[in-house]
Amino acid sequence: MDRELGLAQFWAQGDLVTHSVAILLVLLSVVSWYVIAVKAHAVWQARRCHARALASFWGAPSLPAAIEAIRLHDQTGILANLAVAGANAAGLHHEHSDRGIGAGVSVSEFVTRSLRSQIVDAHTGIESGLTFLASVGSTAPFIGLFGTVWGIYHALVGLSGATQVVLDKVAGPVGEALIMTAGGLFVAIPAVLAYNAFTRGNRLTLARLDGFAHDLHAYLTTGLRGRPGDKLVDLGAVRAGRSG
Repeated sequence: MDRELGLAQFWAQGDLVTHSVAILLVLLSVVSWYVIAVKAHAVWQARRCHARALASFWGAPSLPAAIEAIRLHDQTGILANLAVAGANAAGLHHEHSDRGIGAGVSVSEFVTRSLRSQIVDAHTGIESGLTFLASVGSTAPFIGLFGTVWGIYHALVGLSGATQVVLDKVAGPVGEALIMTAGGLFVAIPAVLAYNAFTRGNRLTLARLDGFAHDLHAYLTTGLRGRPGDKLVDLGAVRAGRSG
């Protein structure tokens, strides 16, 4: 209760600059925590469903079935959108390779362009919000420091002309300055920690996306899928053998 009364007293004795700094820090804190919650859910969702989505895609008997399977299991849409973009590019090249502006372009280059464009869009979505967290983490301490300097200025103004130091005239502005310093750190520290955590978490998603893009490109352009050191398998022949 005393703490609440103390904060209310500091707010009441503050001026427009003090109130503006405090409101700005509160807004930055609210928005940064919202971004943290959204990004944490996205990272958790990606870790939970991407491995299962890739397994369902490569385990499907045909490309249309693989597209439906990855759409069903990839709740983030990152891998599913990449698969759809690659499949559409391969289909368009097969239908219009002899006419239009894409005439003369190999299927490998055509699919590569589509996958690269989709990867850029995916990177943008994955990294959205990180710039804001980095900005909050780097600027919030200085915003709090500005409030601290302003509080010390009030303390000095209160002491001007006084023949002796009066505690009542100093305690309020100094307490205001300390609150501003603590407020800046309270906003900045979670933002910095969240930025570092999400940067590490996004590396796995981006690596999985790039690996899937390479495997998908190889399958759509050659019909073969394999990894270094593995024997290449013609998936079309395998499906034909199963149907026969």
